[in-house]
Amino acid sequence: MENMFSLKGKVIVVTGATGVLGHAFIKALAGAGATVGVLGRNEAKANERVKEITDAGGEAIALIADVQSKQQLIACRNKVVEKYGKIDGLVNGAGGNVPEGILQPGDDIFSMSVEGMKKTMDINLWGTITPTLIFGKAIAENGGGSIVNISSVSVSRALTKVMGYSMGKAAVEMFNKWFSVELANRYGDRIRMNAITPGFFLTEQNRLLLTDGEGNLSVRGNLIIGHTPFKKFGEPKDLGGALVYLMSDAASFVTGTTITVDGGFTVFSGV
Repeated sequence: MENMFSLKGKVIVVTGATGVLGHAFIKALAGAGATVGVLGRNEAKANERVKEITDAGGEAIALIADVQSKQQLIACRNKVVEKYGKIDGLVNGAGGNVPEGILQPGDDIFSMSVEGMKKTMDINLWGTITPTLIFGKAIAENGGGSIVNISSVSVSRALTKVMGYSMGKAAVEMFNKWFSVELANRYGDRIRMNAITPGFFLTEQNRLLLTDGEGNLSVRGNLIIGHTPFKKFGEPKDLGGALVYLMSDAASFVTGTTITVDGGFTVFSGV
């Protein structure tokens, strides 16, 4: 019987692949049979993760680039195409927050760092759009494939402190819808675009927001757990099933949508 969820023979590039969630993404894709492009700024970490995949019998290639640099991304795209002859998919996993884009409760709201907010928005929005334009061109030239963006629960719920991040991800949500329609208008069902909305996962970027650095929950961490029906943070591997599905032929009639993996956070009223 044919395995609709198999990614065997597909070449998929993952941005932000040197991060915590990115690590889970590449492991899930490689586990489903894909050849993975491990794209990030940390060359040592990228090489380490490529070795992890190849040691397990998979195929991967390290790609070193900043997702806001067109020239670096073009060089990475060319490297993948030269080695494998094609690109079938893209996961826009790069994103996150920066310290100057966080508004603390005691800060003067009218003196917030506009530049900090812009920087955070750029990382999340243009750090998604730019790789899509670069790698999407190769996907189109190959005849089609799948693109997956990463959204956030902060799109549907106002989360204190992270306005720049929330606005950036809200823009990614609209980009996901808009671009999926425009892809369909031009390529029919050959190129699909969807998104995943993760709930709360402990990463290096948010660890000090959600814990005290010693493993104990912060006030914010406790509030999040209290508003998550599953009463726990997600584990990065929890995102693998949704990602493999959206990348596979099992999702051949799915585009412009978002799969939420959040333990019920966004549907819970708090009562």
